[in-house]
Amino acid sequence: MEQSAQYVFSPENRVAPLGIVSLEGATELSNKIEAHLLRWAKEAGMEVDTFQIKASCPRFSSGDGKGIINGTVRGYDLFFIVDVGNYSCTYKYFGKENHMSPDDHYQDLKRLIQAAMGKAHRVNVIMPLLYGGRQHRRSYRESLDCAFALQELQSMGVENIVTFDAHDPRVQNAVPLMSFDNLMPSYQVLKKMFRSFPDLSTDKADFMVVSPDEGALNRNMYYASVLGCELGMFYKRRDYSQIVDGRNPIVAHEYLGSDVAGKDVFVSDDIISSGDSMLDIAYNLKARKAKRIFAYATYAIFTNGLEAFDKAYQEGVIDGVFGSNLTYRTPELLQRPWFYEVDVSKYIAYFISALNHDMSVSALIDPHEKINALLKRRHEELSKYQDQQLTFEK
Repeated sequence: MEQSAQYVFSPENRVAPLGIVSLEGATELSNKIEAHLLRWAKEAGMEVDTFQIKASCPRFSSGDGKGIINGTVRGYDLFFIVDVGNYSCTYKYFGKENHMSPDDHYQDLKRLIQAAMGKAHRVNVIMPLLYGGRQHRRSYRESLDCAFALQELQSMGVENIVTFDAHDPRVQNAVPLMSFDNLMPSYQVLKKMFRSFPDLSTDKADFMVVSPDEGALNRNMYYASVLGCELGMFYKRRDYSQIVDGRNPIVAHEYLGSDVAGKDVFVSDDIISSGDSMLDIAYNLKARKAKRIFAYATYAIFTNGLEAFDKAYQEGVIDGVFGSNLTYRTPELLQRPWFYEVDVSKYIAYFISALNHDMSVSALIDPHEKINALLKRRHEELSKYQDQQLTFEK
């Protein structure tokens, strides 16, 4: 992953000239990604002002839309960046303001791919929040939106899809001949947590990882393994006699694992939607005398608002919630003292550069070596921090 700028950016080794097409709602992330790419390109001696190709999806007053690319794409290695979860984007529909849904963003993506008219050398899609990803399996007569969307993109000529923390990565089985990379920003999360809490110790006696449910077990097992600490787990006891909002309601969260008393606890999940489950777990852990509780979700969207988390923070139940900048975050969330944003733009920039130069991405997908180096630095910094605290107390 730590490639030199000269090796990452080499005009001779590129698959084709790089072009980035940012859809509405993904501009902030795209600009951060491009800033890294431009810096590396200039360090490698390339004269380039921008990699972005302007595009838009205007709508008629009736609601019909179209995709327009305002620049040449012939022979380019195109990367379309889309945030299907950005509900802050709006458009006029019969004179009324309408917020864009994931369906609208996905449709705009297809419009712009159509606008390229097959002239690009290659088409890639960076879709951090996977469209339809939560509807990943079929029970009875139900649609399989994500699987069908992947097949649809493949039929349109998309060669690579890059996503983050897919709800169920097995959905890639729908397109076994298309490149599908499911990335996990584990290194970026740990780096942000260590910087935000300099006194945090990950020793077995001080720290523990707890999975919020059986579905999130793999990602929490990874954190526990690389940190060398114990792992606990909650499982959801459901009422299978009724269905509410399309699913069986949760009756209680039952805990399995060793004692959490006196330990800092880290809980990781792919998404905080309403946040009810995460708060139930936090209150449960606090009742078990956990010291501090840190929650992480790749997509922290808080569909039920922030008040419940404000209350939990004020009561000392939650000490920090970490979330990535891979999807839309409200200005109110970014101002909360308990929220810590994990910037993943550099990670994506590395991945785009690697694909554009047809390089191996193995080290990017599994950053185990980088995490080990981070932990080594962390132990050194923690020792210095503890020595400073002892000197201050004296």
